[in-house]
Amino acid sequence: MKIYISADIEGITGVTSWSETEKGHSDFESFAQQMTKEVRAAAEGAFEAGATEIYVKDAHDSARNIDINELPEYVTLQSGWSGDPMCMVSGLDSSFDAALFIGYHSRAGSGDSPLAHTMDTSLEYIKINGVYVSEFLINSYAAALHGVPVVFVSGDKGLSNEVRDVNPKIATFSVKEGIGKSVISIHPRKAIKEIKSIVTSTLKSDYSLCKVELPETFDVEIAYQNHEIAYKNSFYPRVELLSSKAIGYKSDDYYEVLRMFNFLT
Repeated sequence: MKIYISADIEGITGVTSWSETEKGHSDFESFAQQMTKEVRAAAEGAFEAGATEIYVKDAHDSARNIDINELPEYVTLQSGWSGDPMCMVSGLDSSFDAALFIGYHSRAGSGDSPLAHTMDTSLEYIKINGVYVSEFLINSYAAALHGVPVVFVSGDKGLSNEVRDVNPKIATFSVKEGIGKSVISIHPRKAIKEIKSIVTSTLKSDYSLCKVELPETFDVEIAYQNHEIAYKNSFYPRVELLSSKAIGYKSDDYYEVLRMFNFLT
């Protein structure tokens, strides 16, 4: 069994403020350590379930947050950004049996986390086929391109609710709940223990039921906080300016959607 792990930091236990997500800030280090521990817990859970290969993508900001020395020796880690359209799931292909998302977070505009956003904080929202989307759904569709199910997602409560709406068979674990500019978190050690346990049990079950179906067509809307960015990006091929701050893009090929995201978000 070959397992893929994509890890972000805004949905890691205890993370409340943007300063805690920024490499080089005095608040950052302890939360990067917790991010590493939660990724390690997922990897250990997958290994106990029978995984023989585990590939981890550090998918937050600089993508240089996870301490590889604290990961098991059977784990391979991709740090930094290659620049390919798969982005937060770079390296994922059809050779993988399942994917796990660790430390993911609520979508932009949801109000479910003080750190809620989608792709870039300069965006107000992204819609696909009229639905506001999170990085979870964007990357789940990317995994679906290769026939890989996302079987487990950890993060905030708002995201867990969204995941259940997409496919209730996908296992989730909420490490915290956002209220205004605050978060209520469980104990970090409990998060580590539960992530490992749930990943193991999920990968021992029929996780083929976790697949997310790709729509036949994609009608994408991206809204920016600044109108000048929308205007500039409206010159990308097949993009139209929908309003002063929003652009639209349509395609039957989700990889082309990812390619567009790669340049315009």
